[in-house]
Amino acid sequence: MGEVIVVTSGKGGVGKTTATANIGAGFARLGKKVLLIDTDIGLRNLDIVLGFHNRVVYDLLDVKNGVCEPKQAMLSDQAMPNLFLLPAPQTKAKEEFAPEDMIQLCEKFKESFDYIIIDCPAGVEHGFHSAVAGADQAIIVAIPELSSVRDAERVVGLLEKDANIPSERQHLLINRIHMNLVKKGLMLSPEDMLSILGISLIGIVPEEESVLIAAHQGKPVISNTKSRVSSAYQNICRRLMGENVSLLSLNSRGPFFRWFQKD
Repeated sequence: MGEVIVVTSGKGGVGKTTATANIGAGFARLGKKVLLIDTDIGLRNLDIVLGFHNRVVYDLLDVKNGVCEPKQAMLSDQAMPNLFLLPAPQTKAKEEFAPEDMIQLCEKFKESFDYIIIDCPAGVEHGFHSAVAGADQAIIVAIPELSSVRDAERVVGLLEKDANIPSERQHLLINRIHMNLVKKGLMLSPEDMLSILGISLIGIVPEEESVLIAAHQGKPVISNTKSRVSSAYQNICRRLMGENVSLLSLNSRGPFFRWFQKD
């Protein structure tokens, strides 16, 4: 049976969709069969990040309503034939998709995929509750800003209370970190974020222009093997699979950067 992982944040604009695409692609590169589900109904973007936006015919609600078979709505790529996307609709209401629908679909897809990765919409309203309903574990994406961490803290509590995902099954992904700003005390450190949220750290992704370039090209940044972001996401996937992988080294002698090299 496959594992369902929801990628969420609370706050928008922290790189959640990019994280979903690259974690999915990372699993696929490791030989796993992966389904990405975009649940941001009305504001889908995962198809753009993957370069599938010109190929969408059917969507998540078409599958739920029996308009088409799941395989008719799923998109894949020749470069990654074991990575599939089930896109969100752009012109329908979020209220048409309920938590019970997500649970039913996830149970069905677990039979065919190793990993189902759900891209959760921003906020903690109806779309959030539907997206997290079928998840076995969660990745919470946050950037090192107080507003992002405060929203993430809210999500941690909701995941445990409403989705029955205990804190030990929730993982923090710190995104878009600027090392120089952390050293100057102008950005929250990973220690600060972890002490507030009280969940495990799954990975740290540095700010890098390769992410913007990859998004413009319509392909996951993990395809760029020379990028530190690519390495960070590949290591995140390996940790999720249970491997003991050290955090990304930032090549500095200061005490904060030694922290990055801990297991």
